[in-house]
Amino acid sequence: MIRVFAVAFLVLLSMTAPARAHVVEAGAELRVTQTFGAGEVTLVIAGVSQVPAPLRVSAQAVHPTSLELELELRSLTDGSRSTGSVSVGQNAAALQARHAGPHELRVRAGDEVSLIPFRVLVPSSAPWTMVMDGAFLVAGLLLVGGALANSMPRLIVGGASAAAAAAVAVMLLAPYLPAAQPEGAAPVAEFGRPYAQSRFSTLPARPATGTEFTLILRLTDGATGRPLDDLAVHHEAPAHLVVTSQGGAVFRHVHPLRTAPGVLAVRLRVPQPGRYLAYAEIERQQSGGQLLSGAFEVSGAAQPDAPFQETAMPRLAPAAPAAGSPVTIEINPEGPIQPWLGMPGHLIVRSEDGVHLAHAHGTAAGASALRFTLTLPQPGRYLAWAQYATGGRLATRSFTVEVER
Repeated sequence: MIRVFAVAFLVLLSMTAPARAHVVEAGAELRVTQTFGAGEVTLVIAGVSQVPAPLRVSAQAVHPTSLELELELRSLTDGSRSTGSVSVGQNAAALQARHAGPHELRVRAGDEVSLIPFRVLVPSSAPWTMVMDGAFLVAGLLLVGGALANSMPRLIVGGASAAAAAAVAVMLLAPYLPAAQPEGAAPVAEFGRPYAQSRFSTLPARPATGTEFTLILRLTDGATGRPLDDLAVHHEAPAHLVVTSQGGAVFRHVHPLRTAPGVLAVRLRVPQPGRYLAYAEIERQQSGGQLLSGAFEVSGAAQPDAPFQETAMPRLAPAAPAAGSPVTIEINPEGPIQPWLGMPGHLIVRSEDGVHLAHAHGTAAGASALRFTLTLPQPGRYLAWAQYATGGRLATRSFTVEVER
């Protein structure tokens, strides 16, 4: 038994736990943030431990809003449907999930509709669990049998010890063994998926300042040209879209609605005419992340490009950042930080010419500071926007960073 424990301990030391970034565990809630014209909300889809079962869906928002959402849950397996409604910040709606597997949640806010694909996952036991339970059972039966017979021959003691050692070894190794596929999970992709191809457009084709328009992103698979419809929810959204004016005076960080397979759309309104740059962060399921970029023009009365406004005085370490080396940026929020998109804060950094965009996540440094660490690749001037939630609102603080050679 001692030898078995020693081998198990050495194996544990030689292994590292598998990375499980952006993996939705069976039974865990799924949070999906969407930007509607009336405001941004996070849909919270509660996990279930069995099916059929009521699937509870609630809506949250950083900004107080009275947005009413109509919900429809549709099974992509048999087409069965369940409907309900929910108001932001109010009680959850209970939609009926009849079985595990792929579903689509249709969310209507006024005349806007978002179609959110997801899977109802039900926990299942790994074969390793049955091995461990069986080994413990065998050890217990042998010991009880020996005690009842008032005899503990070496064979019974050795068998019980070996079974107990095997059970304990499996218990110790369980976090490092392949996890059981939950009921309703998608088949595991054998290879990585190709990059997406993208096209940005607006409706109308030439939006005007001060009027609402729709920015549309169409995604296709880089290998087949078919609509790309396998986005993973990462940091509580299928896609993070950043829109800035060329000079950086206008900044938007939004989360577009999926309106059809491979089509994302969001309603915007901007105050300045000119050229706008759009960047979308996406991640395909069981694959890597990708940054997509595009541009569009907004018409309006001719005027000089508005200057970039600095609203924060950050502390940098080192004080003079160098290209290709990490820099830590610290800012002071006005109050206690609330989690937003699963993190204490977000930092968007864009090179002045718009070629480079970075997105970093912050960590709380005590009760009154927020820190971001990232590496900027080229020397020059960078425009930065730090975002965090505090006091029931989303704050955006802007500043510049000069990077030396």
